[in-house]
Amino acid sequence: MSEDKKAQDCIGNIKISEEVVAIISGMSASEVKGVAGMSNTFAGGIAELLGKKNLAKGIKVELGENTATIGISLVVEYGCKIPDVAWEVQEKVKKAVETMTGLEVLGVNIFVDGLIIPSEEKPPEKQEDEQ
Repeated sequence: MSEDKKAQDCIGNIKISEEVVAIISGMSASEVKGVAGMSNTFAGGIAELLGKKNLAKGIKVELGENTATIGISLVVEYGCKIPDVAWEVQEKVKKAVETMTGLEVLGVNIFVDGLIIPSEEKPPEKQEDEQ
């Protein structure tokens, strides 16, 4: 055991809550282009798009002693390649959680629960000036 590890053991334990890991995961996932938001299907079974205020919702975290397994329920923007978006979310979440917490991420499971189709915005009508 290294001296740093021994020193940490003498001082006390560090425990990181599931919610902290979920918030880190949500922030990382929301930064990926193509992610419209998280979906709250884990809690109630009904897909509900959640805004950025609820970063821990739609994310399920299972913590071991020094490991984490993360499940993220996403809504993806229409037109994006879903496998590419999912892979990028997996990579970003894994890196962020491991860097910020020191936990080993065993897996980041992605559940795509819906697509957001962009609404067709009508350009403002031009008013013709009568001269």
